Amino acid sequence: MQRVCDALVQAGSGAEVVELTDTVRTAQDAASSLGCPLGAIVKSLAFQCGDEVVMALVAGDRKCLPEELRAALGRTGSIKIVDADRVRAATGFAIGGVAPIGHPTTIAMAIDDSLRRFDTVYAAAGHPHCVFATTVEELVALTGARIAAGISR
Repeated sequence: MQRVCDALVQAGSGAEVVELTDTVRTAQDAASSLGCPLGAIVKSLAFQCGDEVVMALVAGDRKCLPEELRAALGRTGSIKIVDADRVRAATGFAIGGVAPIGHPTTIAMAIDDSLRRFDTVYAAAGHPHCVFATTVEELVALTGARIAAGISR
């Protein structure tokens, strides 16, 4: 959680990490805790693409299409979801609290354009009880990710 707070401050963001009493390990848990639509939850999903870990930031009510993610990122080779150990090694976070920022190294990522339906979206903040509110535009600025159409359904 501290790495996420630090990354927000370093980026000049006014977003604040909020600790919830209930777990937000799943998008549905987060939406229920926050009282927001499921689609306003940002799922941070890690994939192995060739030798590289890449990430999709996908709306909570959508499923990522890995092949489309690979194409959106301009990558080649096979793509598959990574296991919990590889997620932690690449992001520094455990599944259930993977933030889109605060990673130990740069991770190529794409943002699901369907998140644009919402003025405010909520992303995990590095702990299963923590989130931060932001906008899609700020996610682009914070992550360096590109918004991509068709990476989810």
